[in-house]
Order: sequence, then structure tokens, then C-alpha cells
Amino acid sequence: MKARILLTALAAVFCMAAASDPSERLPDPAQEARARQIFEQVRCLVCQNESIDDSQAELARDLRHIVRDQIRAGRSDGEVKRFLVDRYGEFVLLRPSFSIGNAALWGGPFLVVALGLALLFGRLRSRVREPESELDAAEAERLRRLQDGSS
Repeated sequence: MKARILLTALAAVFCMAAASDPSERLPDPAQEARARQIFEQVRCLVCQNESIDDSQAELARDLRHIVRDQIRAGRSDGEVKRFLVDRYGEFVLLRPSFSIGNAALWGGPFLVVALGLALLFGRLRSRVREPESELDAAEAERLRRLQDGSS
């Protein structure tokens, strides 16, 4: 049992070492920490459900280089993200910023469902409110004869 745990721990260490090549790291630990924080917020455009920190795709590696180069050049986190968005579009961010377009994209389906429910309830209420029509003289006479005949 202990051997299995030890092997699992060693495998985890080797995976972590493979995920982060020491030659790629920035020499300043504070800059590297900033870069790693940005890595977690940027989407791998190949994998699409992973950050570039988790991805092993070649494009993710290139994006990590770009982020590190931007930080090495003295740019702020916001400037680095803006550079990536300008170059790759807002899809590159795992959590895109709020905009009218995004609000319409996320709120549109809820609006359509709410509109559909409002129309449905409006139709149901109008059916209930429709008054019953009065009988004309011929129908009233026929109804009277039917009632007299059945008694």
C-alpha cells in the first residue's frame, strides 16, 4: 500500500516537472508568480477547456512564452491580457469581461424562455376570461324542449 502511494506521489512530481520547463521560467520569482497567475486565466485555444497553465499543446506553450515576454517587458497584468485579447479575441480569456454582447449571449436564452412563458400564461388567461355566449331564441327553444322531454 505504501509503495503504491509513493509511486503515485512520484508520478505527480514528474508530471508537474514536465508541465513547467525550468528553462522557460522567468528569473524573478515575483514575475514568474504573476505569469503563472495569468496562465490560469488564459484559455488554451486548442484544448478550449483548459488554461494554458494546464495544457501541453504547442500553442499553449507559445502563449506562455508570449505572457512571459510581456511581463519581462514590464507590462501590467491588464496590459498583457489586453494584448492577448487584441491578438486572439476575447475567447482567449477563461472569464471574459462583461459587455453588452456577452450579456445578450448569456441572457438571450433566459429572455426567450421568459417571453414564451408570458405568452403561454397570457393565452391561458384569455381562454378563462372569455365569456360564454348567450343563446339565441332558436337555441333557447331547443334547449327548453330537450329539458322538457327528458323530465
